Order: sequence, then structure tokens, then C-alpha cells
Amino acid sequence: MNKPKIIAFYLPQYHPTPDNDKWWGKGFTEWTNVGKAKPLFRGHYQPKVPADLGYYDLRLPEVREAQAELAREAGIYGFCYYHYWFGNGKEELELPFNEVLRLGKPDFPFMLCWANESWHKKFWDKDGNGSSKELLIEQTYPGEQDIIDHFYRLLPAFRDPRYIRINGKPAFMIYKPELLPDNQNIIQIWTSLAKKHGLGGINFIAYSMEHNNYQTLAQFEKKGYSSVCTFDFPKAVKNHRKGISRILYKIRRLITRQVRVDSYPTFVKNLATLIDTEENVYPTILPNWDHTPRSGRNGFVLDGSSPKNFRTHLKNTISLVSNKQSPIIFLKSWNEWGEGNYVEPDLKYGKQYLDVLKEVLLNLYKTK
Repeated sequence: MNKPKIIAFYLPQYHPTPDNDKWWGKGFTEWTNVGKAKPLFRGHYQPKVPADLGYYDLRLPEVREAQAELAREAGIYGFCYYHYWFGNGKEELELPFNEVLRLGKPDFPFMLCWANESWHKKFWDKDGNGSSKELLIEQTYPGEQDIIDHFYRLLPAFRDPRYIRINGKPAFMIYKPELLPDNQNIIQIWTSLAKKHGLGGINFIAYSMEHNNYQTLAQFEKKGYSSVCTFDFPKAVKNHRKGISRILYKIRRLITRQVRVDSYPTFVKNLATLIDTEENVYPTILPNWDHTPRSGRNGFVLDGSSPKNFRTHLKNTISLVSNKQSPIIFLKSWNEWGEGNYVEPDLKYGKQYLDVLKEVLLNLYKTK
């Protein structure tokens, strides 16, 4: 059995930016929502308070170094930084990764995920549905020259010896492949440019949030994607609620004062699919989820998430990739505190989530 490489999604939203100051108020970061969160029903764990690293600022190199050290100790292979390119050179939250690249520190593997979707200020109805939204930045696809400019913007990163390579090629994930216009040929253009610059091509990864089946996999392959990262959140919700009567679900909503709550242990079982055993498919592990810091009573909570239950989820996912030549698992996430999915230490559990990763991966070495 080959030891899996666990790559953790990394959110760079923990430093002020001019646009965030304009939209949300001076000094806004992800910590603004996290710090003001409140428990919304009995037993609801909020607010979630960071422990070892505190309410950090990603402009500080010592913070980035400390994060990498914690991840390395836990056996995490590398970070997958969210990358925001809205077209015509417009970026957001680029400072932390730019500094990682400029300074050559931390000495820790990384790759990029293009989060190619518009940003909105959302407004919610009483059922927790996004009833309306105000556009903040539009994701645009201006055409071939923009695709070329985008490639050259990232070429220094692709050339960096720390950049994660799969089958010898830099790995690059597209978060919303379904949003790319039909006339966008980023895969063909980037592949050609990467070969021209001695990179051998790009290993494009499609992030897939639903309909993870062999037909969908074939469609991604036809478009030129090398692999797929699965995270079928909608299917997991649907399958989990099949066994819950409408009456029971309504009672649960009353008890939790309208917050949508599901069981973490049952939910994560439904994340796994047979397709995750395929060589070019990378499953996702989820340590926890609580969206209420961002959405209040319209948020979604996975109740019963704990280091113990995460251990079971992690082991089950590793068993899916155990026969692969290059087993890769994505962790959602390293530091999505506003969505309540993170493994950084907090006041309740300390480093226990990281300890679970370290323990499980260390035991794999022992049994290898």
C-alpha cells in the first residue's frame, strides 16, 4: 500500500484588502465573522476560537512558517492555495501566496486552485435559501489573451521546486469547471505554453461537487482534464436525509431553532463513492462543517464532528485509495474557519485533529 498524499485547501482570507475594506468595513478579514459567531441552539459549539496560532494575520511570514510546521508534523503533504483571477489581471487575496513565492518560505509543497466564480453579498430567506444577491466582483473570461496572461502570471509558481507535480506536471485545479464557457480553451493553450517552457504540460484537476459517476468522469477526460477531485456535498445531503422523515426533519429544525443540522458521522459516509477508487480520482475528507459564522440561522451544521469521528472518516477514505499507484486525498480544509471546516488548533480540541492525521498516517508507515 502506498502512503496517501494529503493536500489541504488553504484560504488566504486572513489579511485586510482594499476591496474588503470597501465592501465590509475597515480591517475586515475572515476573523470578523468567526469572532462574532454565537451558539444558535443547545450544544452548538460557537464561537470557535483559534488556539496555537491565534487570530493571525497572513501578512506575517512567521505565521505562514508556523502553519507549515504544524502541517508537516501532522503528515500533510502540502497546501492547495485558493487563487482568485477574475479576468483582465484582476486578482484578490493574492498577497500571502505572492510572499510565499517571493521569499521561498515556508519550504513546504504547494499547488493552486483557481476559484473561478463571481463574488456576491448574499441575502437569505427564512428557509435558508439564497433568495437574492448583490454582485461584488464578476468572474469574467475575456478570451485567449487573458488565458495567456493568466498562464504567465503563474509561470514563476509552476517553476518553483516546491510546486506539487503529478505525473511530472504541475497540478492545477479548477474549482468550477462547469462555469468555463464552451469557447474557452485554457487546457489546450496552457498545455502548449507549459511544454514550450519545459514543464511537460499541466495536470488539470476538475473539482466536482455533484454527479460523480463514470459518465461525468469520461466527460472531464474528454475535455482534457487529467484528474478529478470529488466532493459531492449535494449527494451526501440528499442520501443522508433519505432516512429521515419529513416530520422528524421539521422537529429537528424546531429544536435547533431553524438552523439546518445533520449528523457528521452519517454525512461523511455518504461522501464516499465507488468512483473514488479510480486512479485519477481524488476524494475529499471533511473534518467538520458549520457555516453559521457567515450565514447565521441560515447556515448548515454537521453535528457530532470530533477528532474521533474524523479518524473513522479518514481511515475509510484511505481504504478507498489504498490500491492506487499515486493515492491523493484533498482535505477541506486547513483553515476555513468561517465555514467551520479546519484542522488548525482551536480552544476546544487543541491539536487533536492534527494528531489524528499524524497517528493514522504513521500507522500506515508501520504496516507498510
